[in-house]
Amino acid sequence: MPVLTRLIPSPLVVDIRRGAMDDLAGVLHDQRISTSGKLAVAISDGSGRALRERLAPVLPGADWYSVSDGTIDSAVRLANGIKGNRYDAVVGLGGGKIIDVAKYAAARVGLPMVAVATNLSHDGLCSPVATLDNDNGRGSYGVPTPIAVVIDLDVIRRAPARYVRSGIGDAVSNISCVADWELAQRVNGEEVDGLAAAMARQAGEAVLRHPGGVADDEFLTVLAEGLVLTGISMAVAGDSRPASGACHEINHAFDLLHPARAASHGEQVGLGACFAMHLRGAHEQAQVMATALRRHGLPVLPREIGFTVDEFVEAVDFAPQTRPGRFTILEHLHLSTDQIRDAYADYAKAIRS
Repeated sequence: MPVLTRLIPSPLVVDIRRGAMDDLAGVLHDQRISTSGKLAVAISDGSGRALRERLAPVLPGADWYSVSDGTIDSAVRLANGIKGNRYDAVVGLGGGKIIDVAKYAAARVGLPMVAVATNLSHDGLCSPVATLDNDNGRGSYGVPTPIAVVIDLDVIRRAPARYVRSGIGDAVSNISCVADWELAQRVNGEEVDGLAAAMARQAGEAVLRHPGGVADDEFLTVLAEGLVLTGISMAVAGDSRPASGACHEINHAFDLLHPARAASHGEQVGLGACFAMHLRGAHEQAQVMATALRRHGLPVLPREIGFTVDEFVEAVDFAPQTRPGRFTILEHLHLSTDQIRDAYADYAKAIRS
């Protein structure tokens, strides 16, 4: 008899609302994630201190671990500190770096991980990937999906608005990423997981089409849900493919070529996604995406993040080297430097009109 269903790795709890952080202990207890209250909580050296003061009274059984940076060394140190202490779970309380460090450490010691996000800067908060700096630059490590995701909109509102804008760019870029995946299927026969593609694309479309803004709870909820769904789509696919295409290759190229000047992840992938859509001939869609990103204060031209046209052309030319084996519109067209320059001139003219 054929298998008619499949199990999808996803969190037991996704709690997105105002005041959610104050109910963390109750949620973990009710879902039997931590009935004893014995938790290892990873926080940053900076803003994490204020969060510890707020949550320590409601998490009396927790031990608090300070994380200095988002490196593999920090993740290993956290794992070594946690090991042997018989915790119920590891809680990553903070932004992307803290959550990724906690993901890796929890995986290393075999404990479930709870993501308590304090900003919405990218889709890594619920993904099966930990992105950590190492001696060779930056690496992506496979980890289990968080067992719970808690996003307190009151906390999100207190974070700088640029973090929300970055998350918008990352979510909207899904549309381009899925288009790249489908291109790889048509040209190379690469298998596309339809469920993963649908989840990632609809998450991007929901953010793209929503009329609200960064000060609107309804919009923040849709964005948070979109980032969570994108993470789950990667778990479904068993790969970052639903949310990583030409736009992310361009982002990685900026990071590698200009590490001291690189903008936020979401700003760079949003710009890359608009350009990639233009390259594949989807000019109307590129215009829609550019208009939405501009409305939220995101860049759609390289000069808006401090790069010249020559530097953008260099990044696009270098981009395919950042993900060997990944097939996107960049690999498909295999443009020369002059062709990239001409394509960019057409793109810049089109989105100004």
